[in-house]
Amino acid sequence: MATKKQFASFDEMINESDLPVLVDFYATWCGPCQMMAKILEQVNVLLRNQLRIVKIDSDKYPELATQYGIRALPTLVLFKQGKPVERIEGVLRAEQLIQRLRSFL
Repeated sequence: MATKKQFASFDEMINESDLPVLVDFYATWCGPCQMMAKILEQVNVLLRNQLRIVKIDSDKYPELATQYGIRALPTLVLFKQGKPVERIEGVLRAEQLIQRLRSFL
């Protein structure tokens, strides 16, 4: 289960994290996003000490979605040291997602 934590800004969150941050841009009405939520729970259990997972509702934060060029949902963006290093659109199985992320962790 994800931990809820408040940050002054999105930039603060991704820049001050000691671990890479995987941001899930989603919407509550998006069916594939709901499927991805369960997959991210599995990934979180397996990679909890190597990665932080953050969910951003693109309907509530459209400026962030625009800033990072989010055109499809779900879109995952992996940030390392505050910079986007990987982008994944659509639903992947947990094993596929972990394999894509491993080289960045």
